[in-house]
Amino acid sequence: MLGVSPAAVAFCSSVSLVYQFWIHTERIDRLPRPVEFLFNTPSHHRVHHASQGGYLDRNFGGILIVWDRLFHSFTSETLRPVYGLTKNISTFNPLRVATHEYAAIGRDLASARSWRERAGFLFRGPGWRPESTTTGAADIRIAA
Repeated sequence: MLGVSPAAVAFCSSVSLVYQFWIHTERIDRLPRPVEFLFNTPSHHRVHHASQGGYLDRNFGGILIVWDRLFHSFTSETLRPVYGLTKNISTFNPLRVATHEYAAIGRDLASARSWRERAGFLFRGPGWRPESTTTGAADIRIAA
C-alpha cells in the first residue's frame, strides 16, 4: 500500500528478528565503543528489559541504538539489571501475559474523570497518572 514490496518488508522483518536473537544474552558484556555507539548490543538490551527506575522506558532500538541517542531515550548499563515487570502479574497464562497491559489501559480509561485524563492515559508514557492519584512507573523512574 505504501509502495514497499511485501518481499522487502518480509526480508527486513526477518533480519530484525535474527538480530534480536543474539542481543538477548548475558554472556556478552560490552563490545568495542564504535559498535556500542551505533548498534543495539546485549548491554543496551539488558537495560531495555530491566524493571529498575532509572532503566524504565529506555533503549527501544531494534538494531540501531543511534535512534535512542537522537531521541534521548538511551541509557547505558551501569548497574546489573533486574528483569521483569514493575508490577508482577499472578499468572502464567500466555493469553493473559500478552494482553494484561491492554486490560490495564482499559481500566485506566474507564476510571478517567475527563477527556484530558483519557488522552493522558493513551498518549503519555507508561505509568502516567493524573496528579491527584498514586505513584506510577514514571514517578518511580524520576525518583531513581
